[in-house]
Amino acid sequence: MEFLMDPGIWIGLLTLIVLEIVLGIDNLVFIAILADKLPPEQRDKARVIGLSLALIMRLGLLFAISWLVTLTKPLISVFDWTFSGRDLILLLGGLFLVYKAVTELHEKMEGKPEVKVTSNVVYAGFTAVVAQIVILDAVFSLDSVITAIGMVDNIYVMMAAMIVAMVVMLIASKPLTTFVNRHPTVVILCLSFLLLIGISLIAEGFGFHIPKGYIYSGIGVAIVIEAFNQFSKRNVEKHESKIPLRHRTADSILRLMGGKVEDDYDVRAGEAQEAFADEERYMIGGVLTLAERSVASIMTPRNQISWVNLEDSPEQIREQVLAVPHSLFPVCRGSLDKVISIVRAKELLDVVDDSEGLKDLIKRQRPIYIFEKMKVIDAINTLRTSKGSLVMVSDEFGNVQGLISPLDVFEAIAGEFPDADEQLDLVRIDDETWKATGMLDIYQLELELGMLDLVEEDEGYISVAGLILEKTHGTVEVGTQLDFNGVHFEVTELDGNRIKTVMIKYR
Repeated sequence: MEFLMDPGIWIGLLTLIVLEIVLGIDNLVFIAILADKLPPEQRDKARVIGLSLALIMRLGLLFAISWLVTLTKPLISVFDWTFSGRDLILLLGGLFLVYKAVTELHEKMEGKPEVKVTSNVVYAGFTAVVAQIVILDAVFSLDSVITAIGMVDNIYVMMAAMIVAMVVMLIASKPLTTFVNRHPTVVILCLSFLLLIGISLIAEGFGFHIPKGYIYSGIGVAIVIEAFNQFSKRNVEKHESKIPLRHRTADSILRLMGGKVEDDYDVRAGEAQEAFADEERYMIGGVLTLAERSVASIMTPRNQISWVNLEDSPEQIREQVLAVPHSLFPVCRGSLDKVISIVRAKELLDVVDDSEGLKDLIKRQRPIYIFEKMKVIDAINTLRTSKGSLVMVSDEFGNVQGLISPLDVFEAIAGEFPDADEQLDLVRIDDETWKATGMLDIYQLELELGMLDLVEEDEGYISVAGLILEKTHGTVEVGTQLDFNGVHFEVTELDGNRIKTVMIKYR
């Protein structure tokens, strides 16, 4: 039992177990494919029988080949080389492993045609499937046995490794296959080990003995490097999961366009500028934010809505309609919270003096309401069903907070298209300075500045004024300044308690 105290034995055993498991995956996959041809109640039984037969066959081949390698009497001579039965077995086995490793590596690197196995209504016979499994076991057992002989010199260690590997595959066949498929670099590494073992067997066949310690040290270093690689990959995935969705999506699009993504955001932004024209970059950014922006961030707010009050006289209604360049108007009774219909300006002017015609017009289009916290991407279907009409936006109490139209969604993507009576919410003064209204949408400012750090998750503000009030805790006066994520804000004009104008600087 002194050999159990040899650390080389234990290293060889652990390494051989891993290699036996990897070499047995193909066998396991093919057994699973054949077993699927059986009725469901017989499949698990077939898998157990198949893997058990594979173990028995490997142990039998192990004893046979182990006996053959003890034949040291010279059999043939080629030039100055003399080969015994042992040398021939090692040489042929080494060539087989090199061929196996190279072909498998080629398939892994270059890919191979996908083989789809479709299930038939008529199931195969149990005996026929088991017979096919036995034939497959014979083929797949050969490289496993030769690998074991090339790795260690002790037959008990070989047997123990085979038994442990097969028990592991029996217990964890499904998760084991999933793990190997999910980590292709592990398979590549093990196939490289197989190539290394095959070369050492060929050297042994020619009479050059390579100490097993050299092989173990090379394999050990490779395993440690791969372990660091897996830990690094896992940490990268954890880090990426913490990056906001908009950052990851923008990076993905940049990669698709041929850009190189760096950790430094300024480098990313610079390369995005090269990959996209300014207009294209702005529109792509607008599309990416639709799933995060609420309807409240793009709607026309309540205090800017032009609406018609049915309680006014026909002359007042006509004057209201002609005073603004809008083509659609909410028709209300007494207040904006009592919207009755949405009508076109031309049709309204035609019947404003005809009470019956006005009633018929109002009945044609009932108002559609959506919740102010609904995402813009979700509101698009509602806008589509409205057939180009206005959609009212209300709060949880049913009070009208604003309205949206298809044009608002388009402006969220492509920028503002102001009416004749409107001013731009954001005006560029120079390369570093902008003048903005307090109602400027924060997402629009992000797109203009080419950054993604102004909108914080779970925050309630959607406008520049809201951002300033949030960060200053509501204490604002003319001259109030705020520096936030590299952007400088200065309040330049107030309308009562409302922020009307803000100067913005950003480099």
